Amino acid sequence: MISIRPSGALTRRQSQLETALVRVVLAEGFAHLTVDELAERLGCSKRTLYALAPSKEQLVTRTVRLFFREAAEQVEDSIRRTRSPARRLTGYLEAVAEALAPASRAFLADVAAFAPAAEIYELNTQLATERVRELISEGIASRAFRDVPALFVAEVVASTMRRIGTGELQRATGLSDAEAYSQLAEVAVAALRR
Repeated sequence: MISIRPSGALTRRQSQLETALVRVVLAEGFAHLTVDELAERLGCSKRTLYALAPSKEQLVTRTVRLFFREAAEQVEDSIRRTRSPARRLTGYLEAVAEALAPASRAFLADVAAFAPAAEIYELNTQLATERVRELISEGIASRAFRDVPALFVAEVVASTMRRIGTGELQRATGLSDAEAYSQLAEVAVAALRR
């Protein structure tokens, strides 16, 4: 994944601003916010924000990319020491729910409506699909899971993940995102177990 970075390393203040910016856009979305409002909220100048990225669109893209990169690292860290294929798959899906929990519906709606952010979201969903396929394949190879088409199961999981992310599943079932991911993990593992 390519990251947008200034030519040098970030200063401590820039790193703090990035973290604060991620929190703001996750909680509220970003379409309605101007760079002036962001600068005021973050207690910095517009120039300081423009040092991170030269336009609001690029600042948003950078922020969305950072959020998903950190979420992916958090998810992988959560299963790093787990050995059981069923626990790895369940842990992965539950960690996805936990990592995405701070993302408000406003943020997800803005991501869907802004093409560069939607591309980042879709890329991360594709990467998650590939990771689920790998976890299923590992379980099949170790004979913990039945020999099923791993890519098909991964695509079913990814489709459900997309519906969770858009809020469709919550509207249809009343389940929170975390509950939906937990149920998805249970269904997937139950379908795969020998």
